[in-house]
Amino acid sequence: MASYEEILDKAHNCKKCVLHKTRNKVVFGKGPVPCDLMLIGEGPGADEDEQGFPFVGKAGQLLTKIFESVGIDREKEVYITNIVKCRPPENRTPQKEETDACFPYLVEQIRLIDPKILILTGAPACRVMLKNEEPISKIRGKWVKMEGRDTMIMPVFHPSYLLRNQSKDKGSPKWLTWQDMIEVKNAYDCIRKVKELEK
Repeated sequence: MASYEEILDKAHNCKKCVLHKTRNKVVFGKGPVPCDLMLIGEGPGADEDEQGFPFVGKAGQLLTKIFESVGIDREKEVYITNIVKCRPPENRTPQKEETDACFPYLVEQIRLIDPKILILTGAPACRVMLKNEEPISKIRGKWVKMEGRDTMIMPVFHPSYLLRNQSKDKGSPKWLTWQDMIEVKNAYDCIRKVKELEK
């Protein structure tokens, strides 16, 4: 089986879909390998395309704050990637042929990261990973067991959606995301406690 570095190198030279023609940098992923927590977003934006790392723009800054609010260190405890590794023009939603082309990289990342918890942000990530066409508002906050793996999946709103919906009132997207992330943190703490007991 290929190593992380081999998959990374392959992705950096990928020309399997049209997105390679307009990219500046391939945005493969960032975080510890392996890692109990993994997050999958939609695709790189302008800042990500420029820097080569996922979630570094305004949505990424909010994501960092979301993790901090429940006591999770993004840099040390979470591996972050997207369903496509190259920026779609004008930040449009990735098309099926593009997500299909990138999916083998995602499969390899999940194998190598070996997450116990997988956070899916936004409907496009849920469509690819869960084969679920329902609106994110219907499926967020509900745990799903990943087929063939000992991994639990939590769908949540995408941080960019939260930037457009600033209210923190009860029932708002931000409030609901806070509830979802508390669920994630509780599950994560349980996993760590079990690991400590197994030592």
